[in-house]
Order: sequence, then structure tokens, then C-alpha cells
Amino acid sequence: MDLETPFRTLLAEMNVDLYDVEVTNGALNVTVTQEGGIDLDTLTAANHALSAWLDEHDPVSGRYTLDVSSPGLERRLRLPRHFQSAVGETVTFRELRGNEPTRRLEGRLVAADENGATIDDPEAGQVTVTYENLERARTVFVWGAAPKPSPSKGRPTTSKASGRK
Repeated sequence: MDLETPFRTLLAEMNVDLYDVEVTNGALNVTVTQEGGIDLDTLTAANHALSAWLDEHDPVSGRYTLDVSSPGLERRLRLPRHFQSAVGETVTFRELRGNEPTRRLEGRLVAADENGATIDDPEAGQVTVTYENLERARTVFVWGAAPKPSPSKGRPTTSKASGRK
């Protein structure tokens, strides 16, 4: 069942972008974004539009709950396009490594393609992980700005000698 194409078309009419569609455990989860952020009124309108379309076309069998939401500050990375749109951001990965323990990586996402993503982890260095070996991945919201250097740091100190002639 391809819900992505009709949802993307319907949402585009509202200037809303489809981030993800996932059917799990009796829920149809639709994640949407909008340039500059999405507000509650727009989420409500998207929910009503998608609900009306689903009522008319009935593409999902059985009972389910429709959940329309924004990805939030720390969004889940699931599809190659999610990783590609997050290049340059801080991310965290849980990497499955066969018989070795699962490894947690966190750092800047430096590259992503159709097969995997490369993270620059301060401890492990640059690591490329295939999507099939990722148990979980998400962006990391960094609270607050980096502290500004104090005015005296980095400046040479000068002392004025008070010498009289």
C-alpha cells in the first residue's frame, strides 16, 4: 500500500512536507514538517485532510489510529532521505555489530547515501554504518549556544609601565 504518494500530494497543497509514514501496531503514524516549523493549527488541518482522504479511499485494512505529528527536536532517522537531510547535524546511532556488543556512536553526520551514513564520533573517529546495521538513529538537539570566550582570553596581556623621565 503506497500512502506516501497521495499523502505527499495532499500535504503539498497545504505547503506541508511529508517526513515519514509508518504503519505499526494498529497505528498509522504520519510525520510532517514545514519550512520554518509547523504549528498546531497546521498539524490539525493536515490531520483533518488526511483523515478525510483515508475515509474516502480506505487503503488500510482493519482498525487503526491516525497520528499526525511533527518530528520534534530530536527526530528519528529511518530512511536514506532522513539521513541525507540531517548531514551536518549532531546525531546518535546504535550500531549492531554481529557477535560484538552494540555500539553507541554520537557526533556530526558527515555523509549519507542510499546504503549508509558516516558519523564523525569524537572517540571512534569517522565511522560508516550501513542502514541494515543500525538498530536506531536520531538527531540530537544541542541545548543552548556554545559559550562565548571571555574578553581576556586569547588577548596578549600588556602592562603599562609607569616610568617618568
